[in-house]
Amino acid sequence: MARFLIGKLVMRRLPDGLAGGRIVETEAYVAGDAAGHGFNGPTPRNRTLFGPPGRAYIYIAYGTSMMLNVSCSPVGVGTGVLIRALEPAIGIALMESNRGTKRIRDLARGPGRLTQALDIDLRFDGIDLCGPGDLWLATDGANAPKIGRSVRIGLSKEAHRPLRFFARGNAFVSGPKSLNA
Repeated sequence: MARFLIGKLVMRRLPDGLAGGRIVETEAYVAGDAAGHGFNGPTPRNRTLFGPPGRAYIYIAYGTSMMLNVSCSPVGVGTGVLIRALEPAIGIALMESNRGTKRIRDLARGPGRLTQALDIDLRFDGIDLCGPGDLWLATDGANAPKIGRSVRIGLSKEAHRPLRFFARGNAFVSGPKSLNA
């Protein structure tokens, strides 16, 4: 799923219009993955990861940043994909206002910036990203970009696993250049 989502769109209906962009970076958190939130089983915080698939799993990282994930497995299996970065495509002025910057490259390059740009918070935890609503995944039929793979970013557990996927050569991908080749 992490590879499949590269090139797809995250769309958000805001009070002043639509905003969204193309997914250019993801990280997978698979079954049995000690770095994943589902590793120790379901809790009130991570219940969305345990199904059904296609739901938004939102959590707070570092006490300040929201993270947007997609649940990916059948009910009862706690896996997900973190959406790490978007290339802004629509509603750029709305995203600039939400982020407080005009620098387009920094609007949604990184998971915390992405959720701030699209005004995504805990109220979206558990919503169906495949149905109608104010936050959804979409496709516009564009060809998938060339996809790179690397280790995940910012982990202390199982950091060696090559479960990060990104659009090769895309300026909106986050992380060190050494991982984006």
